[in-house]
Amino acid sequence: MADERVPAGKRASLAHLFVRARRATAEALVRRRVALGFVTGAAVLVLAAPTWRSWQLGLVVASAGEAIRVWAAGHLEKSREVTRSGPYRVTRHPLYLGSAIIALGVAIASRSIVVALLAAVYIAATIPAAIRAEEAFLRRTFGDAYDLYRDARSPQMQRRFSLARACRNREYRAIAGLGGGFALLALKILLSI
Repeated sequence: MADERVPAGKRASLAHLFVRARRATAEALVRRRVALGFVTGAAVLVLAAPTWRSWQLGLVVASAGEAIRVWAAGHLEKSREVTRSGPYRVTRHPLYLGSAIIALGVAIASRSIVVALLAAVYIAATIPAAIRAEEAFLRRTFGDAYDLYRDARSPQMQRRFSLARACRNREYRAIAGLGGGFALLALKILLSI
């Protein structure tokens, strides 16, 4: 029920302003998600209270997430096509799925409720914004081909996994980040800091 004290024209302009503000916030999150990830990572290191047991369990979970990312990157031809092979047959956003699983692994390794909440907020804020931006790009670039894929009506694509393709997609950077982050958590355990 509309508030009758606010004129209809003013309600419409307020709604328009809200939509614009939400879009601007989402675009800012998409552009700054890597920088925000570094800030979040620094906070994780400060707040973490890992043990060798939590570190090992977290590493197993995070490695599973990275494996999904590598699998996806080995099938993805960015900006050239709507990829429909490998994990893209199962989910539209396997890279983001892998990232969310990595965040879960980091939260487990950190053994901290605050870190878990921080990771959840980071993932909940950045991934949906990135997905919306990516889907808008795919829709603009590939039109009906993307719509068919999104609606699970496109034919399957047969393509083998390629490590060279994963490297072209720079997945080695995510691997290095994961390794570096877990090395720092291990150092925190060793130094009891």
